[in-house]
Amino acid sequence: MAIHLSNSDARRIFLAKQELSRPRGKLTKAGLLELVRDLGFVQVDSIATVERAHHHILFSRNPTYRREHLAALLEKDGELFEHWTHDAAIIPSAFFAYWKHRFARARETLADRWRSWHENGFESYVDHVLERVQAEGRLMARDFEQDTESPKRPPGGWWNWHPEKTALEYHWRTGNLAIAGREGFQKVYDLAERVIPSRHYGGEVTREAFVDWACTSALERLGFATHGEIAAFWGLISPEEARQWVAGNAARLEPVLIAPADGSRPRASHAFAGSAEIFTTLPPPPARLRVLNPFDPLLRDRNRAERLFGFNYRIEVFVPAPKRVYGYYVFPLLEGDRLVGRIDMKADRKAGTLDVRRLWLEPGVRASTARLSALDAELSRLGRFAGVERTVYLDGWRGE
Repeated sequence: MAIHLSNSDARRIFLAKQELSRPRGKLTKAGLLELVRDLGFVQVDSIATVERAHHHILFSRNPTYRREHLAALLEKDGELFEHWTHDAAIIPSAFFAYWKHRFARARETLADRWRSWHENGFESYVDHVLERVQAEGRLMARDFEQDTESPKRPPGGWWNWHPEKTALEYHWRTGNLAIAGREGFQKVYDLAERVIPSRHYGGEVTREAFVDWACTSALERLGFATHGEIAAFWGLISPEEARQWVAGNAARLEPVLIAPADGSRPRASHAFAGSAEIFTTLPPPPARLRVLNPFDPLLRDRNRAERLFGFNYRIEVFVPAPKRVYGYYVFPLLEGDRLVGRIDMKADRKAGTLDVRRLWLEPGVRASTARLSALDAELSRLGRFAGVERTVYLDGWRGE
């Protein structure tokens, strides 16, 4: 018999699985590693309208998060590494053995594609770049810009990356190189075996074990999911592989019917057998209002977020300004178990201000004095984290 989940229960479960309901005690470095492992990954993005995505995502879950702990786990301890899920992300190095299957797939697909961008001689760049990193250690793309030993570049026709940058990215995507650190936001590359601790680097898993892990670990972090949502979580396997896994693991799973926010017909999903009792133990999220990053994992699957929360959200960074509905980089607002609005703002670090352009609340959500006061307090917290001193509502606007 299927588990029937009300929309409010489904939201509560998903928020808990996305670590937005965990207690707010002091977050140690070990606790941060646990948090990233429980999330699975944290997306990395270069946009710093207020704060870079990975820092903001972690701050949203615990305001005592410290950037230096993340830097140590990435660049000193090697317990986290950067690679690809659905996008660039920070991932526990304990999962490195599973990523070897992604590396193998990338080797099959990337060479021909990237060779076509750079015409003839791409292999010579690939070999030359790897040889320099092997011999010299940590290097950045800019270290190759005046490289007199580099193969002669053919005139014109180059893609946005110079060929050595493409070669570095090829070696990173295929697992030969890893990101050893960043200067500004520029990647510093080194041999993966020198970046990933040996206890993680040497692991191997079969294809069958890899697919089972990808599906099992995704469903653990989603709570309930369709086979397509399972496949999309890591971006490591195909929907067909996830469908076959579901069919082959029927004894481990049970059907779940999820009530959508719009009151339409419940959506059939899967959960692990025995989940009904576990679901009842998951705590509700705190009632406070929080600003989420546009790349927060709660919103990564836009369709799932809309079904559960009734919140239609799209990032409009690449939408021409006249066609934007809201703004360049608009932040969702989470209040308790509801997504109640979105806010357009930017940190002006020279002026020391968090500049708020506009607030949009969802239909039926009032701009009450209590809610606006809660927003003021949250913006003050986020502003201090981003390194600015005060919030400014542009043109005197405060959203009343």
